[in-house]
Amino acid sequence: MKIVVCVKATPALETVRVENGKIVWDANALIINPWDEYALEGALAFSEWKQIAEPETFSIVAISVGDASAEIALRHALAMGIQETIRIAGPPPEELDTRATAHILAAAVRKIHAIEPVAMVLFGRQSIDSDSGLTAAQTARLLGWPSISSLSTIKSALQKVRLARTMEEGRQILNTRFPIVCSVAKDIGTPRYPSFFAKRRAERTPIPVWTLDDLGITPPPPLVRWGEASLPPEQETACE
Repeated sequence: MKIVVCVKATPALETVRVENGKIVWDANALIINPWDEYALEGALAFSEWKQIAEPETFSIVAISVGDASAEIALRHALAMGIQETIRIAGPPPEELDTRATAHILAAAVRKIHAIEPVAMVLFGRQSIDSDSGLTAAQTARLLGWPSISSLSTIKSALQKVRLARTMEEGRQILNTRFPIVCSVAKDIGTPRYPSFFAKRRAERTPIPVWTLDDLGITPPPPLVRWGEASLPPEQETACE
């Protein structure tokens, strides 16, 4: 069985600024979307638990859409302990809306599922650049699989899955079956910190690249585009 984790490279927030009505950032200051680290941790922890609790094992693959800069997120996934990564060559994320991205990711999951059955597709709760939190649900809709948000616990026995979701009032317990698509909350656990040697090994690991032709799709044109950006007006304040 396979677990697919969708990750994204985002700009470090301290480098983001507005210039001439456009949002810009330092090209060399990209990082993995911090929310995606929780999705990776959830996949790794679940796979380790399955190896101890039951003989069934899960392999994990991290995928990302974009140009070569997307490999920053994939190499971080490798450093955390993910054994397999795939980059889907396409426009950088800032040129895609969530619908177009979901079409690409859903096609990639179908291709992986045809090779080895996919049990789960995990996303971070949202990305720190757009903050929409829509891609997971849109991908689930295209796949026709159940969508679970704010995932905090995963337990399974064969095809039956018992999940917990983080809510304002506490936790909600759900029972479902594989395959599922989930967005992951912080309660899943603290992401493990990659060691120096793991980072060095990840830098040397080749990353396979799939094209949109390999997936047999043409993503739909974006329906949502970034307009002009401006900073809020400065206000003078005084403290007493």
